[in-house]
Amino acid sequence: MLKVLFIFGTRPEAIKMAPLIKELKKRTDKFETRVCVTAQHREMLDQVLSFFSITPDYDLDIMSADQTLFRLTANILTKLEKPIDDFQPDIILVQGDTTTAFIGALAAYYKHIDVAHIEAGLRSGDIYSPFPEEANRALISKLAKYNFTPTQRASSALLNEGVNKRYIFQVGNTVIDALLLGLKIIKNTDDTKYSENLNFLDSSKKTILVTGHRRESFGRGFENMCNAIKNLAFNNPDIDLVYPVHLNPNVQEPVKRILRNLSNVHLIKPLDYPELIWLMEKSYFVITDSGGIQEEAPSLGKPVLVMREVTERQEGIEAGTAKLVGVDEKTIYTEAQKLLDNRGYYNKMANSINPYGDGTASVQIAKILEKT
Repeated sequence: MLKVLFIFGTRPEAIKMAPLIKELKKRTDKFETRVCVTAQHREMLDQVLSFFSITPDYDLDIMSADQTLFRLTANILTKLEKPIDDFQPDIILVQGDTTTAFIGALAAYYKHIDVAHIEAGLRSGDIYSPFPEEANRALISKLAKYNFTPTQRASSALLNEGVNKRYIFQVGNTVIDALLLGLKIIKNTDDTKYSENLNFLDSSKKTILVTGHRRESFGRGFENMCNAIKNLAFNNPDIDLVYPVHLNPNVQEPVKRILRNLSNVHLIKPLDYPELIWLMEKSYFVITDSGGIQEEAPSLGKPVLVMREVTERQEGIEAGTAKLVGVDEKTIYTEAQKLLDNRGYYNKMANSINPYGDGTASVQIAKILEKT
């Protein structure tokens, strides 16, 4: 029996790990599965764990106010030693590109434990964008034995970096598994449970979901993003723009200063994962700098405008499900207005094939791990 330890600490990691955790826990004859959370993000992480009914075996609870990357990194590494020594896993699974994922892989390496990297091979080509995620995922690739990639581009990136093709497995992205599982849970429960915080929406209007939180955009970039949203709202009074505002003060300040007095811009607290996917399904299109949403929204037929200068999810751009608009005020506004005005342009994006998988990534990963 393979002893498997999941290590993660943020909401995006929890979302993408959840369907795989549930899949491995079903296979009790093959796996002994335990979950360790660092709680790099406390409240937002707990929401996802509750929704998917996952109880951690180890909770490091390292989140603190105004934590720097230096302190965060040191705390995770120091506190991971005890649960690893307690469980003595055969393999440690990390996901994506967070500080938790990188330090989880590093801790596994220090203990001579194999690392499996979920969502391996993503690259923007700019080590400082996104920061520090681009460096984190590249460093994890140097430590991981098993690399589960979402797309052919990601697999090729690893091959180009010298990773042994024997340990590269293209399985799609577990975020699609999570999305489909999440929508199933929502549809099997009372819909109003997830929509009650969004009851201000007018079903006769087009709703646009906006999210933005990337640290590389702090400052002038966020000013531009907010001014584009402001112009879009002012020139289209018949639409609703909903912006769940990240709690980081570098996001809160420009967003509230520029957007809070517009009647059709709704600035709300960060949404729980089920509320977010409920809203995404109801939205006309999405404007975002989020990585996960670039993958999720196309599965629901929603065009995505990506407010970043570069993206490691280039497959969506190439497939036509997403368009890179950077943090230029005019470009963001122009492309959003085009989606509102040009139905043919909208349909082309909405009907493009999602390149990120079909919702079977977790089953594929489980079958591969069974053979290790």
